[in-house]
Amino acid sequence: MDHFELCIAGAGVIGLAIAQHFSSTRSDRFSILLLDKNAKIGQETSSRNSEVIHAGLYYQKDSLKARLCLEGNTLLYEYCQRYGIEHRRTGKLIVAQTGELDALENLARRAAANGVDTLREIDANRLRTLEPLVKGEYALLSPNTGIIDSHALMQCLLQQAQGKGVQFAGMTTVLAVKRHRKGFEVLCESGDLHHQQLYSFTCTNFVNASGLQAHTLAAKIESLAPQWIPNVYWYKGNYFKLNKKVAIQHLVYPVPEASNLGLGIHASLDLAGGVRFGPDVEQTSEIDYRVDPDRVKSFASAIQRYLPWLVCEDLVPDYSGIRPKLHRANEPARDFIIQGQSEHGIAGLIQLFGIESPGLTASLAIARYIDTELAMIDP
Repeated sequence: MDHFELCIAGAGVIGLAIAQHFSSTRSDRFSILLLDKNAKIGQETSSRNSEVIHAGLYYQKDSLKARLCLEGNTLLYEYCQRYGIEHRRTGKLIVAQTGELDALENLARRAAANGVDTLREIDANRLRTLEPLVKGEYALLSPNTGIIDSHALMQCLLQQAQGKGVQFAGMTTVLAVKRHRKGFEVLCESGDLHHQQLYSFTCTNFVNASGLQAHTLAAKIESLAPQWIPNVYWYKGNYFKLNKKVAIQHLVYPVPEASNLGLGIHASLDLAGGVRFGPDVEQTSEIDYRVDPDRVKSFASAIQRYLPWLVCEDLVPDYSGIRPKLHRANEPARDFIIQGQSEHGIAGLIQLFGIESPGLTASLAIARYIDTELAMIDP
């Protein structure tokens, strides 16, 4: 039976970052297997988002989201520069309308508590100078927010990991994880619908980075008490794109939604200079990436608060993504869950739940954090 020092289930940006980190910090004898149920890497949440590098403004003080986003922001910009990943430090404007100044000031205080010391206050006159097409009474400018080619990032992480000996197995679904004297025995099913085969192996350490399916995989782990498997809710976010070129230089966000489910339908830029809007928030129980064209009216209404010139005819359906959340509408926002032995009592098992935004930004920092959780592994 094959044996690996580390098995990572899930080849989204988090699993890829973990594979790249451990393969670069461990010896050549440290064997790593990276699995994913899809044929290719990053086919779900990691490639269906706004591709924004966040600055750490929104999250509770001392939360994992705050700490890992702030650290990840620096690491990600450095990584992009070192390896030629296309990105741009565009800056972001969070725009307040009449009656929203208190909410904007609360956001500024939260950002300061998280150690974000680069925010600048912008009045209406300065806002018009920076972005003549944007309407707002007041705004915050976040200069460390940017955009990234997430696909190029993930491909680079994979190539570096494979260059250090990491084995990637796509179209592989974990059926069961059992305790074993060597750590864990993992039973998988590999192949497409026409040709499937079972494969078993052992591993010293097992990381559940399965994103949308993390709670489903957790239920297949022997000896893991149900109390360590949180409720996970899927929320679909749709995007529309602007069908014409406009002179917008910054990302433009409204004040965050009171429901705690999202940051509001915002204007983000792609690296080719196009403008897309989203995501909205729609709870779902199935993976369906179709975008309903009829949502255009609600999109236009939300966008017109800060871009009053926009009309429905300016928008065309683009794409959608699904986020794993640990809370529902109007419930307190939940932090990332990264469980190690100190929580569930199983040596060598790391589980990640609710890794939504700012997961992309925090990915390299999450990999380092997990390294401290598995510190018993000899470098």
